Amino acid sequence: MRIDVVSLFPEMFTPVQTSIPRRAQEAGLWQLHLHQLRDYAPGKHRQVDDTPYGGGAGMVMGCPPWFHAVRSVQQQASESAWVVHMSPQGPPLNQEEVRRLAARPRLMLLCGHYEGVDERVVEGLVDQEVCVGDFVVSGGELPAMMLIDAVVRCLPGAIKAESLEADSFYHGLLDHPHYTRPPEWEGRSVPPVLLSGNHAEIERWRRLQALERTRVRRPDLLKEIHEEPIRAAGNRPATRLND
Repeated sequence: MRIDVVSLFPEMFTPVQTSIPRRAQEAGLWQLHLHQLRDYAPGKHRQVDDTPYGGGAGMVMGCPPWFHAVRSVQQQASESAWVVHMSPQGPPLNQEEVRRLAARPRLMLLCGHYEGVDERVVEGLVDQEVCVGDFVVSGGELPAMMLIDAVVRCLPGAIKAESLEADSFYHGLLDHPHYTRPPEWEGRSVPPVLLSGNHAEIERWRRLQALERTRVRRPDLLKEIHEEPIRAAGNRPATRLND
């Protein structure tokens, strides 16, 4: 997979060249290409923004640099990129959509700033808008990094399949609680079922814990899941946020 990013601050993308994304890059699973939007802005001062028509606070990123950038970057590879605009006005990103994006051979992520981009950029260049949450940050760079990390994890070979399938949201549920040594810490013990060696019971406990945790913390996720009634499992209830 090739991922192109068009941004005013390409230097921000160091985090997605570490850890799992870095190892996946070294394995040849994906490539990251960063593009400075200002390089595509016309005029001596490389201006990328202007005051909004109709008045109002802030500045709006104009059409010329975006159109020049996207069209130029599209020509840098034989495969056409699926253009994604990181925007609070897009539908919320979920794991299902991440998997769909990971199946594409090439993505181009547009990272806006200021009050946003001219709507004609969205209408003329963008295939999809994506929102990472109901909150606002200063620009599209941080959301783009979140999307890149999520997508790279889904690439075959990036991580073990069993690790990916155990992630929260993979099967529509939150993940079950995890424990490791020591078996007791400050009066809190590991649930006995995890020490029993009975793998069937362990899997059943994990499934029930995942269901209960999802019911308590994210009941909206259960609307599409048809399960038998959730019953108490093991000798300890699902971990609460303030435990």
